[in-house]
Amino acid sequence: MTLGAKGGEKIKADGSLRSVAIIMDGNGRWAKKRLLPRTAGHKKGAGIIENVLNIFKEKGINCVTLYAFSTENWKRPKIEVDTIMNLIYKYLDEVVIKRIKEDENFCMRFLGDKNALPEKLRDKCIEVEEMAKDRAFVCNLALNYGGRDEIVRAAAAVAEKGLPMTEENISAHLYTAGTPEPDLIIRTGGNYRISNFLLWQSAYSEYVFIDTLWPDFGLKDIDFCIKEFYSRKRRFGGLDKEDDL
Repeated sequence: MTLGAKGGEKIKADGSLRSVAIIMDGNGRWAKKRLLPRTAGHKKGAGIIENVLNIFKEKGINCVTLYAFSTENWKRPKIEVDTIMNLIYKYLDEVVIKRIKEDENFCMRFLGDKNALPEKLRDKCIEVEEMAKDRAFVCNLALNYGGRDEIVRAAAAVAEKGLPMTEENISAHLYTAGTPEPDLIIRTGGNYRISNFLLWQSAYSEYVFIDTLWPDFGLKDIDFCIKEFYSRKRRFGGLDKEDDL
């Protein structure tokens, strides 16, 4: 398959894009632009998740990781935190469980420390994970997640088991163990930072930063990000044969 790109050149999509992660930024600014409370932006943002997952699935991506709530987000006003927690619970209870029952290719995993979550939400996460595992399309929801915290926890688990402190052993004890590392990481909302997200897993990910606020993110933006990914050369520290030595 070929894709159009800037300047009219053709880009070959070779199927190497299999795993995408998204920093879903811009809910609050989306609401502010419309003179609405920040909570309205979070509600709108939650409402587009299924459409985004469906688009990526149709394009052959089999793993999508969404940054829903970080370990630092607890610093936000209580009303905003409570709204986010309630929206996630509602999304899992009303949308995800139904989808798992109807779509035999879909499952959801959670990245992060569930212990700090409200008990009701924590129980719902466990219920969702136990309903289906190892299906063809995986959505990872990063919830109470921090990249540094994840690495510290993994290293501590390796040490506790008396294992050598190798990359393989650390990777095997991360929240993402068993799922592919992201080929592409997208950040919406116009900011150029990674916000403690998938620090270990993103060692060779391609990053695309776009101005679109998360509630407005859709097919046009996804197509742009995929084209941008395929326009780049991924060398993983090496050289192509045609590169000068």
